Amino acid sequence: MTEITRVPLQPIAKGSLSKMWLGVLAVVLAACGIAWAALPVAVSIKTLIPGTGASPTLDDVALIKYKGTLPDGKVFDEQERAAFPLQGVVPGFTKALLQMQKGGKYKVLIPSSLAYGDKQAGPIPPNTDLTFEIELIDFRNRAEIEQQQAMMQQLQQQEHGGRGAPQPGAEGQMLGGAMPGGPMSEGAMPESAMPQGAGPAQ
Repeated sequence: MTEITRVPLQPIAKGSLSKMWLGVLAVVLAACGIAWAALPVAVSIKTLIPGTGASPTLDDVALIKYKGTLPDGKVFDEQERAAFPLQGVVPGFTKALLQMQKGGKYKVLIPSSLAYGDKQAGPIPPNTDLTFEIELIDFRNRAEIEQQQAMMQQLQQQEHGGRGAPQPGAEGQMLGGAMPGGPMSEGAMPESAMPQGAGPAQ
């Protein structure tokens, strides 16, 4: 019969167990930190008043009421009725609008990387997170709006016997006449916050 030699287990030295668990904890925290850093930057949306129905798509133009503020609470822009194509604004604004419903009111925090990044945009300093209160009044398909604009221009030209250009503001009658005079703005989020001649950060 084989004889088994027993080797007594040595007790862990005082304090070693604590050090071991601290080491394990440090590894876990480091792994969590790496995982957190790898997470994509997201837009934070808080529903203040729920909306109803479908949400806008990338092919739509949204009619909104909004107020934009800087981290110190300073209002840098606000409008009662503004029409924005979802593909004509900064990425964070688009991501937020895609999650809204008609009639809803929302508080949106857009991180700088999804806003204007390291660029100055009017009163908005570089690397600035932006907060918006947005009410989605309505939205419609952009192709339908452009078709409607073309028909209105054609009608106006016929009314004037083809003399001269259509009167200012004709092309802005969209979403129930909500668009103030002038064509759809391509570089707006909000328009007045854009630096002169600059487009939205994509």
